[in-house]
Amino acid sequence: MKSDLHFAKPDYERQQRRGMPEVIFGAGKTAAQIASIMRALNEAGQNAFATRVTPEQAAAVRAELPEAVYLPEARALTRDVAPLPEKTGKVAVLCAGTSDIAVAEEAAVTAERLGCNVARLFDVGVAGLHRLLSRLEVFTDARVTVVVAGMEGALPSVVGGLTDMPVIAVPTSVGYGASFQGLAALLGMLNSCAAGVTVVNIDNGFGAGVAAALINRQSAR
Repeated sequence: MKSDLHFAKPDYERQQRRGMPEVIFGAGKTAAQIASIMRALNEAGQNAFATRVTPEQAAAVRAELPEAVYLPEARALTRDVAPLPEKTGKVAVLCAGTSDIAVAEEAAVTAERLGCNVARLFDVGVAGLHRLLSRLEVFTDARVTVVVAGMEGALPSVVGGLTDMPVIAVPTSVGYGASFQGLAALLGMLNSCAAGVTVVNIDNGFGAGVAAALINRQSAR
């Protein structure tokens, strides 16, 4: 086992336990800390994936690790030393508005890195329901659908009534004052009248992407 870093203890065995390496949460970390953890994972033969990385953090990390790749829409940073899993199945990722894309992309990129084919459908919120109904084929054949929405958080309930597969709802902090930084969307999703809708934490695209990948993986067995 590789040595721990003085400020972090990377979980090098997570790949064996869960079929995925440890993922770095970039918020609150310095660029030097992110780079050190990425390098440690790579030296253990594992791919490195960091979420919630700002452009400034990414630029500083890439100055030290030029091979790292920044995905600005997902706010993610990667540095791979091994092949990614072969993609199987299908996960759909939907979001209500353009302002929700960052969280949706975090979910989509996470699922892709864990071996899922991902179909994206963005800006299909309930304020223009025709945009969703005209593209049912994007998600009705998916093994699981991730639905990202802020404001009142109504979109997952609609999607839950249109598919017979699991729906993972992700509330975002997008909205005006009475949205309470995503609390209104969270409560709306928790109170969904559509059976089979499961809810993750506010802005937790990563958690939704992992859950979707695990469901997709089980469906392939």
